[in-house]
Amino acid sequence: MSDKVIEIENLSLSYENDNSTFEALKDINLTVERGEFICIVGSSGCGKSTLLSVLAGLQQPDKGKLIINGKEVKGPGVERSVVFQNYSLFPWMTALKNVSFAVYENYKKRGKKISRREANEIARYYLNKVELNRFEHKLPGELSGGMQQRVAIARAMASCPEILLMDEPFGALDAKIRENLQSLLLKMWREDENKKTIIFVTHDLNEAVLLADRIVFMIPKYIHSVIENNLPRPRNNPLVHESAEYKALYQKLVKYFYNETTEFIEDEGAAL
Repeated sequence: MSDKVIEIENLSLSYENDNSTFEALKDINLTVERGEFICIVGSSGCGKSTLLSVLAGLQQPDKGKLIINGKEVKGPGVERSVVFQNYSLFPWMTALKNVSFAVYENYKKRGKKISRREANEIARYYLNKVELNRFEHKLPGELSGGMQQRVAIARAMASCPEILLMDEPFGALDAKIRENLQSLLLKMWREDENKKTIIFVTHDLNEAVLLADRIVFMIPKYIHSVIENNLPRPRNNPLVHESAEYKALYQKLVKYFYNETTEFIEDEGAAL
């Protein structure tokens, strides 16, 4: 079997607005290997979240192809789970029920049978992984923002997706909680015997350097560069920030962000 899990070929997407056409993505090409951790960075509105939405099957491109495991896909699939910035938990369900419901539905979509008890056992396992085993009977409104995001991560992981899509999942959290969840995500990804492929959208360059195997740098509607991140793993925050390798990579991203693309961004505008 090929190691390529995601192939994006000449993908473009436009919006119709007030009798005009706005190009959000144009001629996007990207290949992602099985088990890779990819971060997508760029200025606000450059098309990062639009690209992730296409990968999730929530939007359809006008041109080009999205291929997963050698097959063209045109909608959501059980091999993909999404974690959004706003948690997207059912407010009337406890943490345990939010996760077990996702497990049960995922098995159902795969044509497999699972009992509610078995779904609860899987949910408890992943809530324990995100250190929320003592809060399984709490409603989302009774949990802090960081805890709610941990429930969302547990829910996504418990569905056993091959591909985890994350849209600025830590963007609304304070710095300390963000660091804790970055470390938790890396630990879960590293220890998973069937290591997931993760596509992680962020506007935070430090976060991208800490997490990614490769960093996809976007400017409005285009991929500008794909940058290898050869910092050794495991990466421990904040120690990784002190290394010369980290500083060199970070400065390279800053150069792209502030120098090489400024004129292009000002001329072209930005995609939502």
